[in-house]
Amino acid sequence: MMNSAPTVASHIPQRARHGRQWRAVGWTRPLLIGAALVSTAVSLLWTAVSGFEQPRVALAFGVLVALGEFARITLPGGREAAPIATASAMSYAFLFTIIGDPVSLPSPQVVAVVAVGMGLGELPHILVGRHPQWGDLARRFLNIAVTTLLFRPLIGHIDLDGPLWWLSLLLMAAIVVVVWLADSVAAAAIRADRMRTRFGVTLRDEMRAQVAIGMAVGASAILMALSVHVMGLTTLLVFTAPLLVTQVAFRRFAQIRRTYLQTVRALSRVTEVGGYVEAGHSRRVSRLAQGIGRELGMSESTLLELEYAALMHDIGQLSLRDPIPSGATVLASPREQRSIAELGAAIIRETGVLDGVAELVRRQCEPYLGDGEAGPPPLGSRIIKVANAFDDLVGGSTDQERVDAVLQRLRMDTGHEYDPVVVEALATVLQRPDFDWRSG
Repeated sequence: MMNSAPTVASHIPQRARHGRQWRAVGWTRPLLIGAALVSTAVSLLWTAVSGFEQPRVALAFGVLVALGEFARITLPGGREAAPIATASAMSYAFLFTIIGDPVSLPSPQVVAVVAVGMGLGELPHILVGRHPQWGDLARRFLNIAVTTLLFRPLIGHIDLDGPLWWLSLLLMAAIVVVVWLADSVAAAAIRADRMRTRFGVTLRDEMRAQVAIGMAVGASAILMALSVHVMGLTTLLVFTAPLLVTQVAFRRFAQIRRTYLQTVRALSRVTEVGGYVEAGHSRRVSRLAQGIGRELGMSESTLLELEYAALMHDIGQLSLRDPIPSGATVLASPREQRSIAELGAAIIRETGVLDGVAELVRRQCEPYLGDGEAGPPPLGSRIIKVANAFDDLVGGSTDQERVDAVLQRLRMDTGHEYDPVVVEALATVLQRPDFDWRSG
């Protein structure tokens, strides 16, 4: 059977192969970085030749941008953001008067000041080895460049003291929304390539993840520009305070999220330390499950829940008096599998906040069409069932014939036990040269 087993590639649907190739192009990130470098070089050269307009104003906003970039944060999902730097830079682009005095700022100068401020803010991080995510940094810079190019040419039509003052505010708000939408598209394209998932899914994830902080940054930028119009540059620090509070809150949330995941990962190792499953089994199943979930277009929040469930899918084995040999639940009786799943779900429910994860664990042993009135189990449960069975039979082996044979065995059971769509997604994921579930 080992020698006659078909290869993985022969069973991958043609549509899936094309989709994988499209997602692996990866042109968005280098294109953004290149555009940012060209914009920086052109704006610096133009400013050096033509000279600075109102250097005191440029210094004030440049310092704020640098400080904000230095205090950048990493949001859940590995997203890098610098709310204070972005709001300060955007307000500089929106600047039209200082206490009623007109401000004439050439667009290249605005872009140059922001570029220098961002560079100075990143320099301490780079010196200690904390390099930024260059794609995210380029996106932040280009957001300001686009804002500048859209707004500065219209500066002569801005009149907040006239009867149509609200049109000026509407214009700034519209530019904020347009830039946010463009930024979400760029971020989604980068993430789709990095995570090997569908662009539509990552676009929805990015818009959900960044809508709150994006609107807060945009509103703060408009308020800062208006405050300078009324009260001068001294008000800048006052209006950065709300953003600072927001940034601290987002940082705390991200830290809690990381701590939570670390706790779940530590808990998942209890079965390994106790000798109930092979070392690394839970992490391998989790990595396989996430790869399958991305291939099937699961959202970021659903993938996180799937990761938790996959890490703790075997925790019910702690209740066994006699451990299953090698912890391979795929070789246990259906009754024993159900008992392990039920007990694991009961343990997880004790947390009081992981009921969705508990349900995925509880139904992981059911056939993919269901075995009762409850109907088919959730997709996450079907994914864990396939990933667990694959790792139980392959483990950390690097034998390709064994991998092919196990995939063939899973396909033979797709009529009842395993979801054929999930099995084919597994085959597609395993075929990727950059995917190694053994390192999970």
